[in-house]
Amino acid sequence: MNKKQLIKRCLIDADAIETYPFADDKYKNTPILRHESNKKWFGVIFEQDGKLFINLKAEPETISLLKEQYPESVFPAWHMNKTHWCKVDVNKIAPDVLDAIIRKSFDITAPKRKRK
Repeated sequence: MNKKQLIKRCLIDADAIETYPFADDKYKNTPILRHESNKKWFGVIFEQDGKLFINLKAEPETISLLKEQYPESVFPAWHMNKTHWCKVDVNKIAPDVLDAIIRKSFDITAPKRKRK
C-alpha cells in the first residue's frame, strides 16, 4: 500500500478530511486525517526508515492488546501520547484489522452527540 491508497482508506466518512497543517519543510507533506466538524485528529501518516506508518488513537487497553497480537506491526506511537496512540506498519497488518483500527480512531475522536 502507498500513501495515496492509505489516505483513501482513511476517508471513511463525509466528516473525514485530509489536511497538511505543518509549514516546516520536514513535515509539510505529512497528511493529518481529522474530522472537519471538530478538527480533532484521528490519524497521522508518515514514513520512517522507508516504511509507511499511521498513528491512530485507541483506548489504552486496545493498544496493549494490539501490540500483543501484532508485535511486528503495532508499536508505541511516533511523536504522540503513547498511552492513547499507536503506530501501525500498514504493510505488515491485515487490511481488515487496519480498517477496524482506523474506524475505532475515527469513532473515538468524533464529535460528541448531545443528549436530549
